[in-house]
Amino acid sequence: MAAVWKERLMSAGRCLCDSARLMVGVPNYDVYVAHVAMTHPGQAPMSYEAFFRDRQQARYGGGGKGGFRCC
Repeated sequence: MAAVWKERLMSAGRCLCDSARLMVGVPNYDVYVAHVAMTHPGQAPMSYEAFFRDRQQARYGGGGKGGFRCC
């Protein structure tokens, strides 16, 4: 029974952490990698550093990009 509660607590903690990251504009890299693998099977995902820079530019401008877009 304690293992079930521990797993629920850990799951809630992960959800809370992901929510906090999204609120400050840091999307989840693992979700991005899964998205690329599922929708673009022949394409290699960006490195974490390139992904972070890309999301920052999309959020704050720069490089001629405007706003978030997928694909």
